Amino acid sequence: MANIKFGTDGWRAKLDEDFNYDNIKIVVLAIIEYVNKHYSKENKPTFFIGYDGRKHGFEFAKYTAKIISDYGKYNVEISKTICPTPVLAYQTKLKNGLGIMFTASHNPPSYQGLKFIPEYGGPATDEITGEIVENIQRIQKNDIDIHLNLDNENYKLSSFKHEYFEQLEKLIDFKKIKTLKTNIIIDFLHSATIGYLDELLKKHQIKFEKYNDNFDSNFGGKMPDPKPKYLKDLIIKVKNKQNTIGLSNDGDGDRFGVINELGEYVSPNEIMGILLKHLIQNKAYKGSLIKTIASSTMLNILAYKLNIPLIETKVGFKWLGLAMRENETIIAGEESGGLSIGKHIPEKDGIIANLLILEAIAYANKPLYQLQKELNEFIGYTFINDRIDIDLTRQSKHISDNDFIELFKNDTTKISNLEGLKIHLDNDLSWILVRKSGTEPLLRVYIESYSQKRLHEIKEKIKIIL
Repeated sequence: MANIKFGTDGWRAKLDEDFNYDNIKIVVLAIIEYVNKHYSKENKPTFFIGYDGRKHGFEFAKYTAKIISDYGKYNVEISKTICPTPVLAYQTKLKNGLGIMFTASHNPPSYQGLKFIPEYGGPATDEITGEIVENIQRIQKNDIDIHLNLDNENYKLSSFKHEYFEQLEKLIDFKKIKTLKTNIIIDFLHSATIGYLDELLKKHQIKFEKYNDNFDSNFGGKMPDPKPKYLKDLIIKVKNKQNTIGLSNDGDGDRFGVINELGEYVSPNEIMGILLKHLIQNKAYKGSLIKTIASSTMLNILAYKLNIPLIETKVGFKWLGLAMRENETIIAGEESGGLSIGKHIPEKDGIIANLLILEAIAYANKPLYQLQKELNEFIGYTFINDRIDIDLTRQSKHISDNDFIELFKNDTTKISNLEGLKIHLDNDLSWILVRKSGTEPLLRVYIESYSQKRLHEIKEKIKIIL
């Protein structure tokens, strides 16, 4: 019996092992039970189903649609083509429907996953997924076998592109981006944003180069993750062409990666800071900055200096999305490369993130590396981040929070437990955060400091525990 769990963002498992048709059926039946209980029979929501370029995505979508239409008697629309998660999330919010997305995001190609998107167009919160998991466990325990007519074709194939494009055209100043003299290179990493980001730029006559722009369920043999080690080719291309920036997205298009004109990876923390200043100064946005506890202290200082409210959440966009729905928001983001803005959806969107970067550069009429420099000068520090991932399946020694507390007891400013263990060091100019991953069997140790030397000292100390 598979142990089906919803982590930080949906259920993920290895294809053809736990992620198979039998277990998809159980999960979908559990979602239908949840929807039957919480949504009006008189005003039944439509289900919208999307999928990225991973193996069997469209087949899983059709199988799910047949279950929902036969057992749940709900209307179902499936994306005609591979579809980014933020596009499906926007469609769900726009039509006040419900979404199911087949993706394992930035995980290896051997994984597949399923996200349930409620009508607000963002990640399902814990009380929702908790109830769905209870339904799953009851179905498994009682070995419930529901007869379904899977020969039915009671679903509609639709495109969700037009409405999404209309939304972004309200939010992004494409005319301003068109004035950019900066060259643009996009490494699509074979992601679901093919046919979306490029089509929007073409539509508005914005020149760019692109590659890895074909769908490949194996993602070219790499991880579909826009981090520096997977963007080496993009970095080389940017360095070889003057006045050029590089853009990228992950497998389902909800995360972003940016390379500046010097061929340097720009951290998501810096991107959030640059965009926060841009949205306030150039577009008169009002509201809060929302960040996770694993995001940089630089953002705390920036919010203070800009005199705007700061809200910190647990790690994971479901917490950011919840805070966005409860507060007027300028921007919400996380250190792992996901962000959104208050006028959009409470779900991370790598497409709008890349467009906002182009817009910010165009408004400033300065290179991105100059905006980074000005940001750090405004803050007064240049914070450096790193992360150590400890594979719990290979770790023989049990590691506890007390190990870290004892190790740093002479340097600790304060300790917080919003999620995991966060130890503040050096009068809050350095910190470590220890938490279990919500998607993989990993213990993640996030580290930030005000200098490379101090960061190295902290990392060397952590190695004592390992």
